[in-house]
Amino acid sequence: MDSVTQAVLGGAVAQQTLGSKIGNRAVLYGAILGTIPDLDVFVGRFYNPVDALEIHRGFSHSVVFSLLMAPLLGFLISRIERKADVGWRLATWSAFLCLVTHPMLDAFTTWGTQLFWPLGHRLDFKSIFVIDPLYTLPLLFFLVRAMFLPKTSPRRRKFNAIGLWVSSAYLMLAVLVKLNTVGVFERSLATADIDYKRLIVKPAPLNIVLWNANIETPDGYWLGDYSYFDKSPIEYHFFPRQEHLLGELKDDELIRQLVRICEGWYVITQKDGKLYFNDLRFGLLNNDFRHPEFVFSYEIASRDGVVSVSEVEKTRRDGKEMFRRLLSRVGGR
Repeated sequence: MDSVTQAVLGGAVAQQTLGSKIGNRAVLYGAILGTIPDLDVFVGRFYNPVDALEIHRGFSHSVVFSLLMAPLLGFLISRIERKADVGWRLATWSAFLCLVTHPMLDAFTTWGTQLFWPLGHRLDFKSIFVIDPLYTLPLLFFLVRAMFLPKTSPRRRKFNAIGLWVSSAYLMLAVLVKLNTVGVFERSLATADIDYKRLIVKPAPLNIVLWNANIETPDGYWLGDYSYFDKSPIEYHFFPRQEHLLGELKDDELIRQLVRICEGWYVITQKDGKLYFNDLRFGLLNNDFRHPEFVFSYEIASRDGVVSVSEVEKTRRDGKEMFRRLLSRVGGR
């Protein structure tokens, strides 16, 4: 999830464990702890774009990382708050919960997380978008409400708990909605007589009303979307994989690494003599199916036998157009 959401969640978790002893300072500690796992983004800047992708939500988003870091951070908090009688055990437990709830929440997103690193499997339920106000705002509202109460007030802990329960209930609702939506797509594909190898369903940005599906076939992929306000059948658009455009580059380790990271959901496109590797899991930027532009696209270059990859930068105009289409599409077709 986004950094603001993770900070709010960390603050709420720390409030429940330390708030009665140190008040709003607990929220501050929790907000900091809740964002620590995402520091792997800064580490990734020292690597090439493909390695940075693989590092993100890896070790720092694992239970192992939380177990290793919690005692150290707990010791630091207990030393700072020794006058408030915050013991090492309590501070360590609070730090662990703040750290581990970060990747647990990320596991519900499309990108997922390597919660059980070093096993290597990425846990991705694909039931909530990385930014969803309906998850974050109730959590933030009740946390702020609690912060205005005395630290020893039972109502402070109660208000904060309500926020945690409401946001968690929304997370579970998203899972149930996703399971129902998978059934909708499966029935639609059967009606359309589309034979497929794999199907993934994930939420569109900012909501759990509009859902996108990727459908893999031997020659490429069908993409479709479904809103719970739709009155017409689901429309599917086919994108050939076009792996042949890579030529000998398809055996390069960097390309194989990209294929592995995107779990095989990719198409190769060519524009103005340049090759692009497009990650299908996050959909399209535009609505032009003849000349598609993908949310995550990487330009492939080869010089003197050395292959390099660079992410295609997105503009503010891209974001505005995607948001405009999203608002229009959520309302149904």
